[in-house]
Amino acid sequence: RSGGYWTGINAATMNLLIGEEGQACEIAQKVRQQCLTELRTPSGDSYWECAALGEAALICRDWPEAEKWYTRAAEQGRKRFGDLQSSRRNARLILDHWRQDVPAIDRLLYVPPVMVFAGHMIDKPGRSDPRFPPEAETGIAEKIRAQVALTKPGFGFSSAACGSDILFLEAMLEHGAEISVVLPYDAAQFISDSVDVIPGSNWRARFDEVIKKAARVVTVSAERLEIGGVSYEFCNEMLLGLASIRARQLETDLVPLAVWNGQGGDGPGGAASVVQDWRSLGLNPIIIDLISPVGEPVRFPGKLAASPTVPTISSDRLDESTQSFNSRLVSILFADAVGFSKLFESQVPRFVEHFLGAIAGLSRKFDRAILARNTWGDGLYFVFSDVCAAGEFGLQLADLVAHTNWSERGLGSGMNLRIALHAGPVYEFDDPITGNRTYSGTHVSRAARIEPITPPGQVYASENFAAVAVAHGAETFICDYVGQTPLAKDYGTLPAYHVRSTVSVLHDEPR
Repeated sequence: RSGGYWTGINAATMNLLIGEEGQACEIAQKVRQQCLTELRTPSGDSYWECAALGEAALICRDWPEAEKWYTRAAEQGRKRFGDLQSSRRNARLILDHWRQDVPAIDRLLYVPPVMVFAGHMIDKPGRSDPRFPPEAETGIAEKIRAQVALTKPGFGFSSAACGSDILFLEAMLEHGAEISVVLPYDAAQFISDSVDVIPGSNWRARFDEVIKKAARVVTVSAERLEIGGVSYEFCNEMLLGLASIRARQLETDLVPLAVWNGQGGDGPGGAASVVQDWRSLGLNPIIIDLISPVGEPVRFPGKLAASPTVPTISSDRLDESTQSFNSRLVSILFADAVGFSKLFESQVPRFVEHFLGAIAGLSRKFDRAILARNTWGDGLYFVFSDVCAAGEFGLQLADLVAHTNWSERGLGSGMNLRIALHAGPVYEFDDPITGNRTYSGTHVSRAARIEPITPPGQVYASENFAAVAVAHGAETFICDYVGQTPLAKDYGTLPAYHVRSTVSVLHDEPR
């Protein structure tokens, strides 16, 4: 209808995939003529015309012609990996339909792997047990560069502490890769804690340089939690999750790389715990071993040595009344009942009995993962210990509300829910007023701001939740990127994701 070659080639491919092969080739030939006409009057970038010509040739089973045009498209689209992957995805669909293998297409539209990194900081002055002494920097930098050159990644995800983080980011930039930097909390505090810690060094200047050249800098929490090492643990989960999302979007490999001495670390969130977490998820990280001051490789034990326990709180920072404070990573669900404000007074008891009662019944299936729950009128609040359980509960909750006949229960047909999910480090403590275990912090507030922008009947999630879900290997649901979305109450603009089930659910009739 539009007469555009881009919509035309998509129409051709869709016809092919539903078996209308003659119609598909007819449209593809029209697209071919249109693109050839466009190329006779070049206006600079001709990537999409060449890619459409390659796709049209595949639809009409002309493999040499397809290879010719994809070669030209690859020359035009060098480093445009999102565009290359879009073309590769359609090419694979068409080749799968024809049960044909053309290895040259994959080679021409190749997307390099994504690398996620973790490693030790340079030893601070006076460290009693040397781990990454400054004199080992040159050797480790060379090993990182060699591994990057061997793997040839196109994208890198790392934090930016002094030592191996910055060495990795520098090596990636030298290689010409795109880097994304993930900080556990605000940059000023992070610099004070983990960058500008060695007098007379140039780590601060090198930090500023990699930050300036990063494609993206993600700060996962506004502030550092004062209790425990949970801020660093969450940063590592975000690193893995964001890298995994990028690899999934581009349908390319994820390569974990670590600089690690093979020993137990100084506490949660360090290189030892990251390697252990990666391996527990079935990943096989590449390990660059640290060299001891005398030049001998550090011996790797068969099992990880136990990490020293990190105290949950410093006695000189908090008084006796707050000794029950702790910090932990949680997933948070907020939901709001659409249509509640239109209920008559006589319908409120039915709302409590049927609507909230049904949700209560569902929540009992998830008791083991629910840390806290609360309601206020039409609002719901749940805190989960497990991100996968939180996502599954959110989808089952949406499904319950959508497929229940609320009119039969005297509530009208307009009842629905907006459901929002978020994940992050929070404080855990006994509420002095209620006596219940409760959870608080900036991430609880952020979760509350996502719910108002969620369409009724849908489940939306923050990027934090999406990343942690991928990092934990969620299988029953997937988070699709929606876009940069303004949050409620001027809370800023953040990436939003739509949560959908990967399991087909059939309903014979409304409950």
